[in-house]
Amino acid sequence: MSKPLYVVAVDGSEWGERAAARAISLAKKTDAKVKFITVMDWSTLQPMMIDSAPSPLLDKETEEKNTIKRVLTPLLEKYHEMDIASDLLWGDPVVVILEQLKLSHASMLFVGRKGRSRFVDILLGSVANKLAHRAGVPIVLVP
Repeated sequence: MSKPLYVVAVDGSEWGERAAARAISLAKKTDAKVKFITVMDWSTLQPMMIDSAPSPLLDKETEEKNTIKRVLTPLLEKYHEMDIASDLLWGDPVVVILEQLKLSHASMLFVGRKGRSRFVDILLGSVANKLAHRAGVPIVLVP
């Protein structure tokens, strides 16, 4: 029988860090594997246009490197004693995370109750809330 896999959605927020800590703690007790994923939504990275002036396009490769350095690397260094997989993916965070749960046959999802995009969350509903209703696996919403 294979080890359970805990997927942790991280975004660089303190809530994402708490979700990672909770997953690591449980993984040590249950001998589970852990995978950190962060999802970048290209549409949220583009600056808004001001005074009808076109905004400069952000460099995708640079944004990936910056996000890995800011979000994934600190967590991987913090929990270096464990063999943790990680991935940076592009798309709608809810859709991508749900796809990853299915593809990886995850046993559980850990996600912070709040994330980095509070304004968008107020307008559209939080990623955590949407995942809680659609995950298909046990989900731990970490306060």
